[in-house]
Amino acid sequence: MAESVLVAGAGGFIGGHLVEALLKDGHAVKAVDSKPGDEWFQVFEDAEDVELDLRDRDACFEAARGMSQVYNLAADMGGMGFIEANKAACMLSVLINTHLLEAAREAGVASYFYASSACVYPADRQRTPEVEPLKESDAYPGMPEDGYGWEKLFSERMCRHFTEDYGLPTRVARYHNVYGPEGSFEGGREKAPAAICRKVAEAELGGEHRIEVWGDGKQTRSFMYIDDCIHGTRAIMHSGLVEPINLGSSELVSIDELIDKVERIAGIEVERDYRLDAPQGVRGRNSDNTLIEAELGWEPQVSLEAGLETTYAWIRDRLAARLVR
Repeated sequence: MAESVLVAGAGGFIGGHLVEALLKDGHAVKAVDSKPGDEWFQVFEDAEDVELDLRDRDACFEAARGMSQVYNLAADMGGMGFIEANKAACMLSVLINTHLLEAAREAGVASYFYASSACVYPADRQRTPEVEPLKESDAYPGMPEDGYGWEKLFSERMCRHFTEDYGLPTRVARYHNVYGPEGSFEGGREKAPAAICRKVAEAELGGEHRIEVWGDGKQTRSFMYIDDCIHGTRAIMHSGLVEPINLGSSELVSIDELIDKVERIAGIEVERDYRLDAPQGVRGRNSDNTLIEAELGWEPQVSLEAGLETTYAWIRDRLAARLVR
């Protein structure tokens, strides 16, 4: 059944892909972002595009009016370099979730989704590259990543209490490293897969086969392709889940292994200049998918190799286009 759906943060990477999926299913989508429209990653004719700063309470009430579903993906965030250098700015995103929850309650919204992050997990569980996969219960006792992680953990609790106190159905997903085309690949807000694809593509196109790597290359992560993220997000929204749940791949790879894969896609080998003084985040992070597999039967369908191939081609095409202008 077609519904009226608000996507907050629609000008961002995940938000743009979510708007596309909702429109394909026939929903009436209000796409909201604080950025001017020409800075959105994707724009769709069939969506109602609105420029609003959702840190403002009145803007949230305007956005939620008449909506039956709300997806809150709006946040001031980026890659590790941005997060570590902008802790206060990241924490101010709490205003968005605070006001949007109030607005959703007032509007009688049927369901509310909040995009949280694996940054809520304590650093002391992520000190080695051979990290144990993180279970949802590992988030407590709370000691999340400073700034961004604290905002996410607090906002998760706010969702929980709006459900308990006001009966607003809320769903929370903890995203683990989402990547794919139509997102940031330069400028400081990009995540590791996009940054590495860009660096290798620049090496391929420029002929100097050398790249800079943040850290020693031994730090580990798991990476989820955007199509799997969108499918999982919508499955969580329409589930009966009350507690936050992991949404990510459980395939653990090191940054060096990630570079190896991109090298094979590009057909080159690169020398690696390791910057040990650069922001690196935790030493290892992986998603325990036991709960989401049991509750929703969800698991990633796109292999890391296939997702990187698509992402690399998209980034390389944009870099190559600049060379012929």
